[in-house]
Amino acid sequence: MAEVLVLVDHVDGAVRKPTLELLTLARRIGDPVALALGTGAEATASVLGEHGAVKVLTADAPEFADYLVVPKVDALQAAFDAVSPVAVLVVSSAEGKEIAARLALRIGSGIITDATDLEAGDQGPVATQAAFAASYTTKSRVSKGVPVITVKPNSAPVEPAAAAGAVEALSVSFSAGATGTKVTARTPRESTGRPELTEAAIVVSGGRGVNGAENFPLIEALADSLGAAVGASRAAVDAGWYPHTSQVGQTGKSVSPQLYIASGISGAIQHRAGMQTSKTIVAINKDAEAPIFDLVDYGVVGDLFTVVPQLTEEINTRKG
Repeated sequence: MAEVLVLVDHVDGAVRKPTLELLTLARRIGDPVALALGTGAEATASVLGEHGAVKVLTADAPEFADYLVVPKVDALQAAFDAVSPVAVLVVSSAEGKEIAARLALRIGSGIITDATDLEAGDQGPVATQAAFAASYTTKSRVSKGVPVITVKPNSAPVEPAAAAGAVEALSVSFSAGATGTKVTARTPRESTGRPELTEAAIVVSGGRGVNGAENFPLIEALADSLGAAVGASRAAVDAGWYPHTSQVGQTGKSVSPQLYIASGISGAIQHRAGMQTSKTIVAINKDAEAPIFDLVDYGVVGDLFTVVPQLTEEINTRKG
């Protein structure tokens, strides 16, 4: 069976959930071959094998940590040359999309970004995407070269499927540009104890209607009752009520959770572009004419300062 190259997103050997989703999608079109880079690369083999990777290529070098992007592109190209895959899958993060674009340029292939589904086709893999701020769904395939596809987190279930997961060391020769941009310092992100926004299965977001940073604990309490991540609209972020790292929207982060709860968010096109591919959308807004109600699965017309605490209390009661 043809092989599909999957770039592994991991932290010191701990494989992140979106990579396991990629393996599920990769099995639809071929046998997944995973590429793990950097510290802890070999430690990923066990979990990758449990989720369908027939082979795990590994490489570790200081360049992967000390320099930005290009060393990983060099390694991905080396893996591509060694495997000759029918497709290359990468997690659709900011870094992932840059790596994918650089690889596609190098190998003379087309690229599809932010795919939400993947299926086999007679002329190559067919990807599903959301277009025009998620107002339309399209199906696309690459017509030139081997498709390089980035996939949004939460686009597929994590489905274990035992495979060999045989570890092989990959030899990587770094290009002249690999050391062009050096990482000079790192600051650990402060942990909130909540899931990563782009990977969370549930996201609770607050907008202008929250009416101040002092009221965002209402949103956080609801999120914590559900084990969810916290997001914010651009209006809330621009007002300084919540960190920019939590912004959902066209100029923020794009999310596609199983459940998205929008509280006090009007539903401007900028925000909709970042969350409209969510599987189930619930809106809480006192304005019955708010645009957000045009796309929701469930809408609550009411004051969030009344509705959200009651919802949080009911969830906690049922859990208890």
